Amino acid sequence: MADLFGVRVTGPLQAHARGFSEQLTELGYTRLSAADQLRLMAHLSRWLASRGLGAGQLTPQRAEQFLRARRRAGHASRRSQRGLTPLLGFLRGQCVTPQPMLPAACTPVQQMVGDYRIYLAQERGLVAGTIRRYVRDAELFLTEYLARDQGDFGALTPGEVTDFVLRECRRRGPGSARNLVASLRSLLRFCYLQGHTALQLAPAVPAAAGWRGGALPREVEAGQVPRLLRSCDRDTVTGRRDYAVLVLLSRLGLRVGEVAALTLDDTGWRHGEIVIRGNGGRRERLPLPADAGQALAGYLSCARPALASRSLFLRVLAPRDGLSPSGIATLVWAACDRAGLPRALRRPNVLRGPEGQLRRAARRRYRGGHRTGQHAGWTRGYGHRLLLRFGPG
Repeated sequence: MADLFGVRVTGPLQAHARGFSEQLTELGYTRLSAADQLRLMAHLSRWLASRGLGAGQLTPQRAEQFLRARRRAGHASRRSQRGLTPLLGFLRGQCVTPQPMLPAACTPVQQMVGDYRIYLAQERGLVAGTIRRYVRDAELFLTEYLARDQGDFGALTPGEVTDFVLRECRRRGPGSARNLVASLRSLLRFCYLQGHTALQLAPAVPAAAGWRGGALPREVEAGQVPRLLRSCDRDTVTGRRDYAVLVLLSRLGLRVGEVAALTLDDTGWRHGEIVIRGNGGRRERLPLPADAGQALAGYLSCARPALASRSLFLRVLAPRDGLSPSGIATLVWAACDRAGLPRALRRPNVLRGPEGQLRRAARRRYRGGHRTGQHAGWTRGYGHRLLLRFGPG
């Protein structure tokens, strides 16, 4: 019988309670939150025992049955799949419970979407967020077209492609319309390569119309970046993290997805460099300017806990895993609000404008094999301490 955080776990999950408790602590859960998660584990373990089931028999269907029983019993919290996610993630990670089975592709749309998802990941090397967006638009197009033409995709014409885009774009904003156009062109190129269409139909996708002046100003001015940076309270953990993120975005012209993808292993403290990961498995090695390096070192040495996660920027609240691209975007929007910047500027990649040429210049310099010590000097005061805490980068 395990008694952790004042919670007693009995039954088939008892042997895994201590490991779950340690993981919760590592992810930054407070004692109160960890105790709530362990009470959920204790309830699930008693429920399994009452039905004569072992931990290995906790399938997704039985997990849903448990949640229904929990709702009927009147529990006010952790009554949905989201509430059960930390516990199920731990048990599946320990190979205690079976992994959820992906539904078999049984319709032409599901089969084609499955093949397209593999193509985007393996052939194009796109990141998970881009794949989800492309697949969502592909399902919309394929479901409509194949349902209408009884699965005869080879009969698709350029006119039908154009009609679909025009009809969809009328219901969307400029940004969503541009995303749809990019997604559909990618899908049609895939269909042509796989022999689903006899013609290359990607050119039939019209460009998304939009008035370029409608979103002015399109990027921050030089004097507005200091306002954004001053809005971060660097006496707090959140402020140090946000300041480091904003400096990287503004000084290196990075995208929010590129910042979210950074890991501790991408920071080269010895040479004052950082590795940026892009779509298609592309990697760029860029110099860290002194102010960006010092902001990053300040966050790592004073605000980032030394957890198992290798993500560079972590959530402040549990679970303390890496910030997602949407989390980085939210961070930027909050800083714009604090700094009182115009609403037109509140776009995730708005900070790429002022210093965008630095990245292009750095790329040319590094491709030419030019190395100097001017970007690495700031590491002398931080590098050794950070290498000891987080390992070599």
